[in-house]
Amino acid sequence: MAGGSSNYWEDLRKQARQLENELDLKLVSFSKLCTSYSSSRDGRRGDSSSDTAPLLNNSTQDRMFETMSVEIEQLLAKLTGVNDKMAEYTSSPAVTSLNAALMHTLQRHRDILQDYTHEFHKTKANFLAIREREDLLGSVRKDIETYKSGSGVNNRRTELFLKEHEHLRNSDRLMDDTISIAMATKENMTSQRGMLKSIQSRVNTLANRFPAINNLIQRINLRKRRDSLILGGVIGICTVLLCSTLSTDGGQCCEGIVTLRWCHQNLNSD
Repeated sequence: MAGGSSNYWEDLRKQARQLENELDLKLVSFSKLCTSYSSSRDGRRGDSSSDTAPLLNNSTQDRMFETMSVEIEQLLAKLTGVNDKMAEYTSSPAVTSLNAALMHTLQRHRDILQDYTHEFHKTKANFLAIREREDLLGSVRKDIETYKSGSGVNNRRTELFLKEHEHLRNSDRLMDDTISIAMATKENMTSQRGMLKSIQSRVNTLANRFPAINNLIQRINLRKRRDSLILGGVIGICTVLLCSTLSTDGGQCCEGIVTLRWCHQNLNSD
């Protein structure tokens, strides 16, 4: 019974190692397929004149991807089944004495299965992401090429409209600058006008003050001139009278002297 159990365990281990080797080879090929798929997409993007061959190549790679994914999933399922059988075997009462060594071997096979499963799902997710991204970019490039080839005239008109719009914006900006300069000039002229008004008011104030002084000075000068004329006239008259009385008698001379003194007193009183 022990020999049969040992052979059963060895058969399970052989199946597990065989499945692990097959999975290792499949995963390496699967990873290379994903890498070549991305490279072929890059080549197609760089050379737009050879779209047919890369397209067929990528279609073949898509079919290979689906086939290899199914094969790897089947191998993972088989390896999982073998590990389950090994776990059932280690839990049987007949192998209690060897339970520690068997559990160590089982744990190592489980770790290998977990690593292969993780690597498969990671590679598959990367492949699907690359394919989805490239399909999206290809659709966008196709739409752009269709737009460029089918609407060249519209593009030309759009460019002309954009240029005209830019010219209008430049003209509007120049007009704004000109208006700003005019407003600044107006403000400067307004301030200068206020300064001139204040200067004019001061000049008018001074002009209103100085004419009174000028009038007073003119009146003083006129009075001095009048007094000088009166004095000159009186002196002349007195001199004539004096000269005329020298030839007459002494009484008349005295009267002339009295008359001259009276005129001089009147002049001083004025």
